[in-house]
Amino acid sequence: MAMNGKTGLTVLRMTLGIVILVEAILFVLPGAAHRFSRTRMPAVVRMILGFGEIAGCVLMLIPQTAIRGAWLLLAVFVFAILLHLLHGMYDIGNVAVYAAAAFAIAAGKS
Repeated sequence: MAMNGKTGLTVLRMTLGIVILVEAILFVLPGAAHRFSRTRMPAVVRMILGFGEIAGCVLMLIPQTAIRGAWLLLAVFVFAILLHLLHGMYDIGNVAVYAAAAFAIAAGKS
């Protein structure tokens, strides 16, 4: 089986979409509320981020809407990174990698 850039982007798109979809669903469930409350941000922020990620993932997992989903995920990740930094939480490595992957998918399929 020949590997090329398109195959690599497809694998990245599917992996990112599934991983973030699972994480986002767990993030919006009531069990995540206590951990998020330590950020002292309003609970609505958790819902906006979580449902934004879910929407982006669903769009990204559908080939015809993948680019829109990747751009939406990138916007959500950038928003999350900014919120983390503004609240003095500098452990943003995972989100930065997710943002880079979303950008690679959006730019690579454009």
